[in-house]
Amino acid sequence: MPLPPDSLAALDDVISRLAGESILAQSGRDEGLIPAYSLLGECCELSAAEPSINGPATAMRAELEKLLDAAKPFDPASLAALRCVVDWLPKALAAAKAGRPVPPVGITAPILATPTEPPPTATIATDDGLGATDMLLDLSLEENRELLTEFHAEALDHLQQIEAALLVLDEQPDDPEALNSIFRSFHTIKGVSGFLHLTPMHTLTHEVESLLDLARNRKLRLNPTIITEVLKSRDAVQAMIQQITAALENGTLPSQIIRVSHLIRAVKRLAVPDAVAPIAEATATGGSSAHAVEHDDEEEIHAPAAPSLHFNEVAPVAAAEPSNHPQKAAEAKPAAATQGKAGSSSTVRVNTEKLDSLMDVVGELVIVQSQLNESARALDSENTALARNIAQFGRLTKELQHTAMSLRMIPIKPTFQKMERLARDLARDFGKKVNFNVSGEDTELDRTVVEDIGDPLVHMVRNSLDHGLETRAERATTGKSENGNVTLKAYHEGGNIVIELSDDGRGINPEKVLAKARKQGLVSETAQPTKEEILNLIFLPGFSTAEKVTAISGRGVGMDVVRRNIEKLRGKIEIESEVGKGSTFRIRLPLTMAIIDGLIVRVGEDRFILPSTSVQMALRPAREALFTVQGRGEVLDHRGKILPVHRLHRRFGIPGAVENPWEGIVVIVEGNGKANALLVDDMVSKQEVVIKPLGSFLQNLAGISGGAILGDGNIALILDPGSLFLAA
Repeated sequence: MPLPPDSLAALDDVISRLAGESILAQSGRDEGLIPAYSLLGECCELSAAEPSINGPATAMRAELEKLLDAAKPFDPASLAALRCVVDWLPKALAAAKAGRPVPPVGITAPILATPTEPPPTATIATDDGLGATDMLLDLSLEENRELLTEFHAEALDHLQQIEAALLVLDEQPDDPEALNSIFRSFHTIKGVSGFLHLTPMHTLTHEVESLLDLARNRKLRLNPTIITEVLKSRDAVQAMIQQITAALENGTLPSQIIRVSHLIRAVKRLAVPDAVAPIAEATATGGSSAHAVEHDDEEEIHAPAAPSLHFNEVAPVAAAEPSNHPQKAAEAKPAAATQGKAGSSSTVRVNTEKLDSLMDVVGELVIVQSQLNESARALDSENTALARNIAQFGRLTKELQHTAMSLRMIPIKPTFQKMERLARDLARDFGKKVNFNVSGEDTELDRTVVEDIGDPLVHMVRNSLDHGLETRAERATTGKSENGNVTLKAYHEGGNIVIELSDDGRGINPEKVLAKARKQGLVSETAQPTKEEILNLIFLPGFSTAEKVTAISGRGVGMDVVRRNIEKLRGKIEIESEVGKGSTFRIRLPLTMAIIDGLIVRVGEDRFILPSTSVQMALRPAREALFTVQGRGEVLDHRGKILPVHRLHRRFGIPGAVENPWEGIVVIVEGNGKANALLVDDMVSKQEVVIKPLGSFLQNLAGISGGAILGDGNIALILDPGSLFLAA
């Protein structure tokens, strides 16, 4: 029976990871032994329908099991056999995909001299009853809907806390608060899932809880291999929680089995005290526990499943430099680890639709308050009771508006936490050693911004680790430390939030970028763009300087998505890079998506709003600064830079507008990383306005991102410079 496509894809991934384990494994050492055993277990399960692959994989796994049972490291024979199997597996998988006979292993090692059918030892190794845990979740939705709703919300919080604490433990394996926090979270999920008869989730969390209990009682010491398996288990629980989400929101019952048996086996194997060095042995060398941690990290650098990736919580943004104070890890503790019973009752869950409805009502109230101000001025009723009451009403409205806005603000910490996890996994895949530093996690942004900034950050972190950081060998030749440094931070600057990702890698080579752009016809051979313009070329669709396409990046579909998504959030991205020293990507975002700080301009009898973040300056140009260039149209010579001129009245067909630019106002506006000159009649004012959607009929109008009701009751359209200039 041929292997199903999903099994083929999963096998391909497992074989790649197994290859990494075998390359760095060494005879006489046990680093990588447990991960190789676990990966071979996955391979056996995925290849159950293909005996010609399953047989040698099972035999190799049985041999590693003997070493583990005897608490022995790799010996030359077992290591040679493992590497032969790893070399053979891709060929065998390719044959299976093509429907050809699978070639034999091709070696004479006694442990692999097995028939193509699984040997008796395979039955003993896998006939443990755990296969029965691979089943669909039985939600009994009608009966348990209310309980599932409560459990679902609680479980999401616990999963976030588990991931945050595991990243702390990856750096400080003996941290008791983080360990206790994880134990409590798994214990809670285990208890409720058992009550709801969610068998796969209950069984898996029970085994992980037992493993963590051994660590709490100091019967084993956590290492990156164990943390990796606990992270995998956490991901499996999250996948099951997502099935509950779909059932509660759409009534879609689970139709896919989330496999947990291989995870349970791996956790059971790791729970054997002989398989992992106890704490007593780790600290027997003398010195402080911090020295023991550092020593263990150095010893484990050869195990790819346990990359030496450290997560350092940097001091707050106001500090001049990172601090290595022991309290730094406490900042990363999940809320449940530091708050008592009183803390749990200080918050309440509110449906986001209710918050959005509140914001709409407050927005209407702000508009009415502006209209009352206009009416009072028209009556010329200063120093009257009406004027005083309106002023008091304005103050209360402003306070209510800020309070309502704060309800939409959430910390960016969950997004940063996902980036930490992503960096950990990518460092393992790339075989690189990375210090991933974060700061400003408590910086708050609008909920919409936090939700939508995740995808751009994923692309940027991938590029930083894949293209930005050099390999260990390359860093050594340039005199850099073996560990690459990547820093992700958020901070306030003016009225914006800035998110900054920097690395100390190879940097972006402008000459290489320009050569590639000319080769692709994006830049003419005679053009001499500035360094800033060259760096911005990487945001063009399909542009990539990667010499090798990998599964992670190098396909030229990343950075254009980054800029497009950031501009949708009314933000912009900047690059600083120096060859050999590294790169910094800086994203500037508005604090909120519900209110915009805008410049109101007049064109004819109509008014428009330009986002202040896009406006560089406004000026009344001289006649001699304006001229026409063949092929480019009307342009403005602004301080030696030639900027295209866009007439807003022509774009929207507005009569009665100023025709001569020197009689009007030219606003220098940035869009798509380029500056343009926008001709308007006059500037009216600068103020905060509440954004209103235009409805389905006008929502795709190029150059317009929304509307706002002004104090006099008239409507002004909010301009989107990026799409406006692109359409022109």
